[in-house]
Amino acid sequence: MPIFDFSFKVGASLKDVQEFHVDTRALKRLNPPFIFVQLHRVDPMAEGSISEFTLWMGPIPIRWRAVHSNIDPQGFTDTQENGPLKFWRHTHHFQSLDDKTTQIQEHIEYEYFAGWRGILSRILFGRWGLLALFTYRKLITRWVLRKEAA
Repeated sequence: MPIFDFSFKVGASLKDVQEFHVDTRALKRLNPPFIFVQLHRVDPMAEGSISEFTLWMGPIPIRWRAVHSNIDPQGFTDTQENGPLKFWRHTHHFQSLDDKTTQIQEHIEYEYFAGWRGILSRILFGRWGLLALFTYRKLITRWVLRKEAA
């Protein structure tokens, strides 16, 4: 099963990072502008909460349903219940480095469907696609948290 790890620091407290990620607006904020996010259901972050959305990659709709678990001030996990991959578990871990700096670690375990069904997900959610997406997320997280701190 492929694994994707991505880590970066932000100039914000652990509390600010955690609040940013559990905000129901985070899903839209963390996707690049060329991916339109249509929200169908976004429960407030809690054990077993659900997020249902469609990612529009141009004319291609990708429907996704995720369940949240392991929620605490140091992060949470979202697991795909229904979506474009055979398996997807994304763990967000936040570690305070000092009062104004937090390390964010993203860990994703995923598996593609076989055959034709897995082709699109291999293109969009392959190593390079994930690297591009999480590089964007790093930049937008830093920008939003810096802006909100001002």
